[in-house]
Amino acid sequence: MNRQDDFSRLELSLPACLSNYRYFRSRLEPSTKLLVLVKANAYGHGAVEFAAMMQRAGADYLAVAYPVEGVELRRAGISLPILVLTSGTDFFEEIIDYKLEPGIPNLYALKALCQVLERRGIKDFPIHVKLDTGMHRLGFMTSELKDLTDFLAGTDAVRVKSLYSHLAASEDPAEDAFTLGQIGMFRRNAETVAAAIGYKPMFHILNSAGIERFPQYQFDMVRLGIGIYGISALPGVKLAPVASLKCKVLQVKTLKEEDGTIGYGRHGHVAPEGTVTATIPVGYADGIDRHLGCGRASFSVNGKRVPTIGNICMDMCMLDVTGVDVKPGDTVTVFGEDPTVGELADILGTIPYEILTSVPRRIERIVIR
Repeated sequence: MNRQDDFSRLELSLPACLSNYRYFRSRLEPSTKLLVLVKANAYGHGAVEFAAMMQRAGADYLAVAYPVEGVELRRAGISLPILVLTSGTDFFEEIIDYKLEPGIPNLYALKALCQVLERRGIKDFPIHVKLDTGMHRLGFMTSELKDLTDFLAGTDAVRVKSLYSHLAASEDPAEDAFTLGQIGMFRRNAETVAAAIGYKPMFHILNSAGIERFPQYQFDMVRLGIGIYGISALPGVKLAPVASLKCKVLQVKTLKEEDGTIGYGRHGHVAPEGTVTATIPVGYADGIDRHLGCGRASFSVNGKRVPTIGNICMDMCMLDVTGVDVKPGDTVTVFGEDPTVGELADILGTIPYEILTSVPRRIERIVIR
């Protein structure tokens, strides 16, 4: 069902995506592989649509959080290697069947995978081993490396495709000493594992902010997440926002002072001189946080910024369009070029990731070429 001219949609700009891709690619050596994260429905952008764009752009790898996300991409025809960052232990059959590559954070998961592989007679299955260098979420600690390498020496069921770790605060200059400590620990531990198993897997630790701020530590591959979607860690760098949440005005109302209030809880008030409102078909079920209501945020319509009025509803919200030429069917930009997702994040005291990933699947994703 094509709803490009109806209700709401998340427009994905292919030119913006390619521009951001080229920016990050330019910071890397030609031999460095580039992995793009498309977990959480591609940070809310639409996993299948975005993965297809990245495959055409020339990415070397994709990464998802869970096996089900990788299965969705394979069923949609995505052929790039896919790293599953949080493989768990219950879906190894699907990981094998759909040619996904699991991230392995501990010996328990490694042994569970090898049991499945040995039962199916599979050898040299690609895995990616996670090392904990200070994030303390998942991964092998330094004290666990010997147990890891001893086990790997005794099995031919798997082959380590890469060793990787996760930077905790690479975007924050105040934490650079900690970040450099993480990178140093990663290098030492990864080299220890590589020496013990007798071959060198790919090393990777840099995320988007790491690519921008520490490109000298790009190793064999980098992992590009929020940066590809248009968010930079460097002041003064303006990346192109890939996603624009847009919708159409449903109704325009001209209210008089005696009409009183607007919306749930009666928190919107008609001005003494009257108020003109526009109702749009997006609400908190579409990722429009309730804290953006009551004038805290403004959206763009016909080149003008107009504030919200009253509480955000589940499927709709109202805008104060007094003095602006607005009619039903006009397009409203909730975020994109104006306002930016960063602006809304600042209002909410959160990060752009949260806003982007809050846009549900019921909002159609449309690629703009």
